[in-house]
Amino acid sequence: MLKPKVLLSKGIHKECEIIKIEFEKNSLVLERLRQMRGLRWSKTLACWYVPLNNCPHGALYNLLKDIALVSFSKVNKPFYENRETLAPLKNYEQPKEADCKEVTHKLTPEHYLKLENFKMWLQSKRYSANTIATYIQALSLFLRYFSEKTVEAIDNTDLISFNNNYILQHKLSSSFQNQVVNAVKLFFSIVENKKIQPQLIHRPKRAKVLPNVLSKEEVKALLAAPLNIKHKTMLSLIYACGLRCGELIRLTPASVDANRHLLIIKQSKGRKDRIIPLSDKILMLLRNYYQIYKPKTYLFEGQKVGEMYDERSLQQVLKNSVFKAKIQKPVTLHWLRHSYATHLLENGTDLRYIQEILGHSSSRTTEIYTHVSNKSIQKIVSPFDYL
Repeated sequence: MLKPKVLLSKGIHKECEIIKIEFEKNSLVLERLRQMRGLRWSKTLACWYVPLNNCPHGALYNLLKDIALVSFSKVNKPFYENRETLAPLKNYEQPKEADCKEVTHKLTPEHYLKLENFKMWLQSKRYSANTIATYIQALSLFLRYFSEKTVEAIDNTDLISFNNNYILQHKLSSSFQNQVVNAVKLFFSIVENKKIQPQLIHRPKRAKVLPNVLSKEEVKALLAAPLNIKHKTMLSLIYACGLRCGELIRLTPASVDANRHLLIIKQSKGRKDRIIPLSDKILMLLRNYYQIYKPKTYLFEGQKVGEMYDERSLQQVLKNSVFKAKIQKPVTLHWLRHSYATHLLENGTDLRYIQEILGHSSSRTTEIYTHVSNKSIQKIVSPFDYL
């Protein structure tokens, strides 16, 4: 009987380096893999994986070698040596927004080497894993588009051509265009190049989009919808503290300072710490949740003890709650953060405090909530009423 093939490769998932385990459905292989600590299934990657720092690939090989043909060449090789595929790592693949307009050109070994050096520079500057993946994806797309050119031969006119003939032609968003510009500008500012001038690179004009906000009545109905206390607590905490989804799932029991009525957020977006006030009402909900679940590593854990709650599962919890609350809007988790900030403003909270609580670097970012607050707008009387 032929042994099944198992392919091990590196990847990035939820800001962590992982080893992806890919194989055709096989109960024997899966049964053996379940012995590996930290094994999880990812819907996003459509494969099983284990955290890289918890699992040397040699241990995986020894675990499976007697029942499967295990290949871990993509774990050991430098990225630019893998020529049989365009992108041996996920963060070298086509950006999600551009998936349906794929560039079929392959990167040259020189481009792979430049990208690897750029990635190492980003890591040394302690950019987050998500930012690194975004920049590498955007830059690899740009370099593939000009695969017939060396990096040294690319100039500013090439970027303008890319924007017009690829970004605009395929009607991709200005935010995606800005990601490419950020990546290209940063790359060419640290790589010796005589053709392109980063200071002359222009950015797209951003659309002024207002944040989506729910009414207090809609929020109340949404938070009352979940029957599961863990689901109710997670959604309530996002709204009660204006959290980002990633901030919530990375909380630990130590993040809650019940004596001081504070929630402590560590190393969030922009690698910033901040504190957020906790009301008696949300603390009571947290205490009830804690007594039932008794989390160990993370405040909200998944099906396995000590593992972070899955972001997609939380999105599904929200989707179910929106349906039960009969809200006819495409609500996302970030809407709760926007609603929190807007409701604070309407309650008279100073904009400077809201900026601190949300963790905004610039007051301009926080000021956008003044445009959706109805506190002052409702006082305006239309001249139509005087006719």
